[in-house]
Amino acid sequence: MSDSGIGELRPGERVLMGPGPSALDPRVLRALATPVVGHLDPDFLAIMNDTRALIRSAFATDNELTVAMSGTGSAGMETCLVNLLEPGDRALVCVNGAFGQRMVDIVERTGAEAVVVRAPWGRVIDPADVEAALKQGGIKLVALVHVETSTGVWQPVEDIAALARAHDALVVLDAVSSLGGVPVPVDQWQVDAAYSGSQKCLGAPPGLAPVTMSPRAREAIGRRRTKVQSWYLDLTMIENYWGEARAYHHTAPISMVYALREALRIAVDEGWEARWQRHLRLGRALQAGLEAMGLSLVAEENHRAPMVTAVHVPDGVNEAQVRRHLLAEYGLEIAGGLGEFKGRALRIGLMGYSCQWRNVVLCLTALSDALQAQGYKASVDDALAAAQEAARAGSAG
Repeated sequence: MSDSGIGELRPGERVLMGPGPSALDPRVLRALATPVVGHLDPDFLAIMNDTRALIRSAFATDNELTVAMSGTGSAGMETCLVNLLEPGDRALVCVNGAFGQRMVDIVERTGAEAVVVRAPWGRVIDPADVEAALKQGGIKLVALVHVETSTGVWQPVEDIAALARAHDALVVLDAVSSLGGVPVPVDQWQVDAAYSGSQKCLGAPPGLAPVTMSPRAREAIGRRRTKVQSWYLDLTMIENYWGEARAYHHTAPISMVYALREALRIAVDEGWEARWQRHLRLGRALQAGLEAMGLSLVAEENHRAPMVTAVHVPDGVNEAQVRRHLLAEYGLEIAGGLGEFKGRALRIGLMGYSCQWRNVVLCLTALSDALQAQGYKASVDDALAAAQEAARAGSAG
């Protein structure tokens, strides 16, 4: 105990299997311990260039305007929307979970009108509904979530993006949970603005939001009639800091940029295809094990994301008690439900460095124990056998 009366910083050891943050590779931890330099130091400017190139690789894009915003994934969401929208605009927002609804809130705060296309939580957005809304006319952008963290739904993007382009609307994509875990080829899909978060499948700590803007989106920003609502998130100034001008805007989180650069370097070393396959194979193994316990998944079949799985809580089981049991007995962290599924679902993440076979085994074993403690019959043997079979099938495929 120091003279301050506050003890040393010793948080408990945890196995992170919530929907973010994910565990950190030792290489990322070492990067965080690298000595800090100034945010305009020549060495740091070179590091920024590396980081931009690596973010472009993650998004499979050639977009010049690609940066790491100082802030979490929600800052990325707000960056895209406040730069592209101003009072009087109309934005079509696809909502099938908590983070689609968050986009509606931000759209309305810009003074724009939110035209909402909904699907039940756990279902994908129907492109026909988007087309019908677009035919009303006057839509400046279409915003959708690639992987909805509240439900584990994996939304197809290409058809909706094509519809938006046919109606001369910009496309904004939330890739917070998906980037690094499944392909997000923004140029191929003709997505105009995309954002993510550093703490999920990319495998860095929370605190940075990769953002990329197409030339079409940059032109839209250049045609604005009013200043961007947020000074801090104004890309016309941020671009001058990350670009060749290197004009001071704010003090960048130096250590976080180090960490993101290293996390992305690890991903490139692994290979994007191999990384996507790892997430898919182990995510499907976990889901097979959960279903073998008799549990039902929130996301509809054929649209289940591999990196975040939402599970219905069985009748008679207290989800908060399940999570407390996992934390106390196994040091395992998973999350509860959000919004409509608060108290009614569990959310399990397999992201980045946390996406390992041993964590699949631990989670299924621990969850079986926690459920049995509340009287629910959950066979760990059946769960592990199903997971192993799915993993083998994934490896063969």
